[in-house]
This record gives sequence, structure tokens and C-alpha cells, in this order.
Amino acid sequence: MSNEVALTIGQLARAAGVNVETVRFYQRRALLSEPDRPTGSIRRYSDADTERIRFIKAAQRLGFSLDDVQELLRLEDGTHCSQARQLAERKLGEIRSKIGDLQRIEAVLDEMVGRCRAVRGKVSCPLIASVHLAGAAPLT
Repeated sequence: MSNEVALTIGQLARAAGVNVETVRFYQRRALLSEPDRPTGSIRRYSDADTERIRFIKAAQRLGFSLDDVQELLRLEDGTHCSQARQLAERKLGEIRSKIGDLQRIEAVLDEMVGRCRAVRGKVSCPLIASVHLAGAAPLT
């Protein structure tokens, strides 16, 4: 590991902002390689390993699954930009769909909360009644 930092797994985890089990999980998922263990010594990780974990976490924050991250890492040599763009476009479509779903949920909940505010006295809670009705309706 010429001029690279030689970190233990604990130091690597701290430097990358994850826990040791996350590092091991990424190794099991083949997202991060496991360095050789020198005879009678412990494995050492490089600053490139730290950057790789940071890349994985950043991609996850953008909504990419670990399978997506694995594909992005496979494509990172710079010659597959169109494939990486297609993956990102697919993810963008998924995110936009989820936003639409959340906006519909927001509208329904907003209406339910409004009904609750309008009710006075001892009556059945409109919000709970609406949820009961929604649960009785067949899924479409």
C-alpha cells in the first residue's frame, strides 16, 4: 500500500463514518474487498477503501439500493457513462413516482386532519372512521 494510509477495520469504519459491521456487510456483498491478512498480523485498509465506503453511503442517500451501488461501482471506470446515466434516470423515475404517492397520501391526511379539527363534542373520530373505511375498501 505505497503512500496510502494503513488502517485497521475499526479505524476504517470511524474514518468512513460507519460501524465495523457495516464494513463487514459491504465485504460480504462484494462492495468492498477484504485485504489479505499478513501472517501473524491484522488486515490493513487504505484511504481508497475509506473513499469507497463514503461513495456507497452517498449513493444510498440518493436512494440507490446496494445492488444499484454495485452496478455504479462496476461502471465507474469512465467508459460506461451512458449506462450510469440510464441507472440514474431509472432511479429518478422511481423517486418521482414515490413523490407522487407521498403527495396523494399528504392530501388524504390533510383532509382527515381538517375533519378532526371541525368536529366538536363526543362523536366518533373522523380520522379513525376514515381509516376504518379505507381498510374495508378493496385494494385497487
